[in-house]
Amino acid sequence: MKLNRFTLTGIAVSFAFAASASYAADYPEQTITLVVPYSAGGGADNAARIIAQGMEAVSGQTVVIDNRPGASGSIGAGVVSRAKPDGYTVLYDASSFAINAVLRTLPYDADKDFIPVTLAGIVPNILVVSTDSPYKTLDDYVSAAKAKPDTLTYASYGPGSLAQMAGELLKIDTGIEVTHIPYKGGAPAIVDVMGGHVDAYFANAASGLSYVTQGKLRALAVTSKERMDELKDTPTMIESGVEDFTVYEWNGFFVPQGTPAEAVDKLAQIVQGALERPDVHERLSGLGLEPVGNSPEEFAEFVKSEKARWADVAKTNNIKVE
Repeated sequence: MKLNRFTLTGIAVSFAFAASASYAADYPEQTITLVVPYSAGGGADNAARIIAQGMEAVSGQTVVIDNRPGASGSIGAGVVSRAKPDGYTVLYDASSFAINAVLRTLPYDADKDFIPVTLAGIVPNILVVSTDSPYKTLDDYVSAAKAKPDTLTYASYGPGSLAQMAGELLKIDTGIEVTHIPYKGGAPAIVDVMGGHVDAYFANAASGLSYVTQGKLRALAVTSKERMDELKDTPTMIESGVEDFTVYEWNGFFVPQGTPAEAVDKLAQIVQGALERPDVHERLSGLGLEPVGNSPEEFAEFVKSEKARWADVAKTNNIKVE
């Protein structure tokens, strides 16, 4: 039988479709490496390990955690950007993924080198001060800052961190001028806030909540849309008079660009299945993380909106990270 080019094209398409369908049905067939671009024992790492156990239960495959800390998460992200796009090397990143894209010179293109898979969870921040602080409410802090511009301070766990960006957003939304004091991590920042050396800090609820409930820090407001169950007496930023101020730290899954769509969708389903497990949900909630799990398309839109938001803040306040 003589085959013309149209027949050959049809055969090629048929084979490609069959291979694609087979890939979707078989994935995953081997161990998945989950690259966490932060140190072991931190908030993102702890959450990743809990979700990984749920993924193993759902998929029947081993999920290995590979910590690659450094440069605010960009070192680990760079490793994944260069990995084989087959769905077996996955990035578990945080809010820094979007912030790095607008503040830093990166060894990858955050828009072109990754495919967002699913949003794993969100964590609100708590604006905290020392228990000896004269500021009992957010309005107290803002009023004092307006009365004495550039004299009050706020801490962060590093330049370009979400804690800094939240502080800069507060400056924009309230018109105050306060000084940013960066630390090398959240722990030393909390210590200095407790000691009264720094006036305020947007603490991640996963790390800061226990200090508030134990009476070691005072919470002025939370950055979630609604009050936290654990802090029913603490108002939201919006309730405190700062319109539309909602800020969440988040964790999510990404794969290298070029990963087959079938693998991306299947991976999203595996993660969603893990998040729906009662044991995983309970353990993540214990870390202050609210599990989400959405589609790749929804997560892509979320990441896009986060980049745009922090790009505006960086431009307005002329924030740069060397």
